Amino acid sequence: MRAGDLLRQLDQRLLPPLTRAVARLGDRPGRSGVLTWAAVLSAAAVLGTAVWAADEAPVGDRTVGEVTRVGVADGDWVPGYLRSAAADLAALNPTAPATGDGTYALVVLDAYLPPQRLAAVLGDVSVSTVFGRVPLPGRQTEIVRMPALRVPDDVVAQMAQVAARKDGEAADYRARAAGVRGDSAAERELRQQYVTGADVASAEAAAYRGGCACVYAAVVRAAPEVLRGVAARPDVRAVDPAPEVYRLDRTVFTPPLPEQRDVVRPPADTGPSPEPTPLASGASPSSTPRPPVPMGESSEPAPLVTIPSPESPSAEPTEVAPPGVTTSPDAPDAGLLPPSPS
Repeated sequence: MRAGDLLRQLDQRLLPPLTRAVARLGDRPGRSGVLTWAAVLSAAAVLGTAVWAADEAPVGDRTVGEVTRVGVADGDWVPGYLRSAAADLAALNPTAPATGDGTYALVVLDAYLPPQRLAAVLGDVSVSTVFGRVPLPGRQTEIVRMPALRVPDDVVAQMAQVAARKDGEAADYRARAAGVRGDSAAERELRQQYVTGADVASAEAAAYRGGCACVYAAVVRAAPEVLRGVAARPDVRAVDPAPEVYRLDRTVFTPPLPEQRDVVRPPADTGPSPEPTPLASGASPSSTPRPPVPMGESSEPAPLVTIPSPESPSAEPTEVAPPGVTTSPDAPDAGLLPPSPS
């Protein structure tokens, strides 16, 4: 029963007889002292009832608003992070967690892999999410978090959804570029930004549609011994265990990119016009291979976007700050592309 309802019932049941008693006492000698004590006792009864009712109220989730972060942040020393993850994995208690469902961990890959390669790396562990990005040289590309319970099938399906969204973004950028008709320096610069945005989105769409080598990390759950086995596999750079994680919707994962080798810092976005990216083995040969991403000149990831899956859990974090990539300290600053349409 809520405190308000209880107080209303007290008013209805206690106030009428209390009023009559006070009226009778008011006609007797020494009534002022009796009235004072009656008022004090009434107030104490009401206050005690309110405190009792408040104590009986259900207690909410005290962890609301708390977020656990796993991975790297701008300014972190990547070799130190990798050593720390390895030490944490080696020290992981074989019996943790007590639920027996396994320990959540962030698997960081040494290179961008196509969906078909993931089966050899993650095929025997429970996967909840993979992270993808098209590594265009010198261009900002979006980090995409894709729910994937079945590898590689769910990853391929999610990539198709991303490709369709990127096609829409490219069309929108081209429409915006066509709408800028002036010839001033500012208008030419804005038009070129829209054209570049369209080119990048088109390149991303083509890459994802062809099942590109774009996946660079995954969130898994397994027993400590199994996680140690995953860490020893080819293509795995690190396994960062997170035994403190019990709810994915209150956890933010920020894995380092394959090209991040020293300090995580924002790079310049000064690359040439995007060229088609290499497709996974067996995909359409319509595109030509791109040059490898040069160390220290890769692109800053755009904001992370989660692609929902009807077969995957809905409890996922909604805000993630994407990590930067390693660049030369002398690299010039560069602005972001125009914001993608909502």
